[in-house]
Amino acid sequence: MSRECSICGKRPVMGNKITRRGMAKKKGGVGKKTTGISRRQFRPNLQRIRATVDGEATRIRVCSRCIKKGLVQKPLVNVKKAAAGGVS
Repeated sequence: MSRECSICGKRPVMGNKITRRGMAKKKGGVGKKTTGISRRQFRPNLQRIRATVDGEATRIRVCSRCIKKGLVQKPLVNVKKAAAGGVS
């Protein structure tokens, strides 16, 4: 699936968007009233990154939480190519 984290399997989930009107009681009003409920989708923050999978570098879609946790190992940069390209 395209909108799914390759590591933790996080995917979009459905929820409700609740529209309200009025002023809250603690602010001096009579209370908030619900005027509408519509469906919405909560999507994970997916990033397309190069990562080492089974010993070779591939592009995978990973959520930002897995990147922050350090569950993704980035591939080593080819030192010979970097040195040849940088010296011009």
